[in-house]
Amino acid sequence: MSIWKWDKAGLFVAGMLFATKGIEILASKPAHDVYVQATALALRGRDEVMENVTAVRENCEDIYAEAMEANRTKGCGCISNDEVIEDKSYEAAEGTGPDAE
Repeated sequence: MSIWKWDKAGLFVAGMLFATKGIEILASKPAHDVYVQATALALRGRDEVMENVTAVRENCEDIYAEAMEANRTKGCGCISNDEVIEDKSYEAAEGTGPDAE
């Protein structure tokens, strides 16, 4: 019985050859062109997504502004941006607020 396992040595040599050839393939001009095209595609996709996000954000702001204007003109007494409402329910539940007995 031998200490040296030939099947593992063969795998090691195959891995070394694959690694050296793989580096040559990855560093080649055609591979470089593929990387450039893939990156350009990703950047175009990112730009399109950002344009859509901006459009949705602008639409949401318009809807919000129109809703606030509708509430102001109808005089429904809804909350404006300047009003602050304090939540006193927590204090009342704990018995520490001014309503506590």
